[in-house]
Amino acid sequence: MSNRFRQVDRETLFLLPPSMDDWLPKEHLARFIVEIVAQLDLTAIKAAYAGRGSKAHHPETLLALLFYGYATGVFSSRKLERATYDSVAFRYIAANDHPDHDTIATFRKRFLPELTPLFVQILLIAREMGFLKLGKVSLDGTKIKANASKHRALSWKHACKLEAQLKAEVEELLRHAEEADRSDLPDGLDIPAELARREERLTAIAQAKAEIERRAAERYAEEQAAHEKKLAERQAKEQKSGKKARGKQPKPPVDGPRNKDQVNLTDEESRIMPVAGGGFEQCYNAQASVDVETMLIIEGHLSQNPNDKLEIKPAVEALDALPESLGTIDTLLADAGYYSETNVGHCLRHEILPYISDSRDTHNPTLKERFAAPGPLPEKADAVTKMRHRLKTPDGRALYAKRKCTVEPVFGIIKAVMGFRQFLLRGVECARGEWDLVCMAWNLKRLHALAA
Repeated sequence: MSNRFRQVDRETLFLLPPSMDDWLPKEHLARFIVEIVAQLDLTAIKAAYAGRGSKAHHPETLLALLFYGYATGVFSSRKLERATYDSVAFRYIAANDHPDHDTIATFRKRFLPELTPLFVQILLIAREMGFLKLGKVSLDGTKIKANASKHRALSWKHACKLEAQLKAEVEELLRHAEEADRSDLPDGLDIPAELARREERLTAIAQAKAEIERRAAERYAEEQAAHEKKLAERQAKEQKSGKKARGKQPKPPVDGPRNKDQVNLTDEESRIMPVAGGGFEQCYNAQASVDVETMLIIEGHLSQNPNDKLEIKPAVEALDALPESLGTIDTLLADAGYYSETNVGHCLRHEILPYISDSRDTHNPTLKERFAAPGPLPEKADAVTKMRHRLKTPDGRALYAKRKCTVEPVFGIIKAVMGFRQFLLRGVECARGEWDLVCMAWNLKRLHALAA
């Protein structure tokens, strides 16, 4: 019976010292990430170390740990530290060393600005490997939860109501304190502690109200500028025609906060946003421009805007700033959430041909609708009309169909496979840096698959 099974022996020592090179298969992702990180220019990070005290962990080791962690769904610094003991791949990356979680967390937060330029360096390596040549990109966005609960959001109306309630309670507590010698206090009532707790809450409410007022002032300035523009256009139209313009006069915006204006007490820079499947969450809007041929993320940025209409401009500007050696972006695919005449103009000014749907396509179109040919293009068609015509041609439909099968799978894998559904860091700048980390981890994971 005993000859049926392999012998289990955990007691015999190795005759020769084990080699870490034997721990992982030759084509393992951890090996690939270590090799790529060794090619990155980390001069800015290395120069930040003063060289005093005990020797620090090498930036290449910590960076490779973060890249591999984000690529495999291990984001917490404590879990990363534990993985250097439990996981062969993490132990290989750390060279059998064990950086503690404080070191990993401090490195991630301290060097987020220095990690951002590494995004382009990885793209250049992909170009040298022969995988990347820019041309057509798909742009889309996804809502990712902030490190904050929507239940910690405070609206202007509720803040004013709560502030009045707390002030009334403070007055009542002070009255109890004055009458303490003449009347019995309720059992367990600690007046100094209750006063301190209410003063702390009043301070937090005052800060929240100040932030809501600041945002309201910014909104009013934008709405007032738009209102003045509409009035100027209306007046110019009346002067040109010599007649009074039809329709109602544009209403001026109302200054000040609105009852439903709110701010989150945990991460005040996050925003309440609608999410897929219905409902609202405290989120950031993560954007990615994905190469159609390789599914590599070419540009990624983070926004506080709930919808995507304002994201074309920063995306095309970032794409235009990429090194010439990577190639030239000539086509951009985006869904109806990005459509506007202004966004079409942004693309054309950067010499990028836009394919932006002006409406949501219906599911299960008829055979006639699928193969209908567009009518002739008018001679003096504007940019939007030309784009609509392009989208209706067979070539345009075939090209636009690639949008859904390039950028959306990237978000699906990032959330469902890599497991990144919520930011660990708070504040928009830290969240932007963490989104850069996620995009770089995806690119390394994708490059490894392409190389295989």
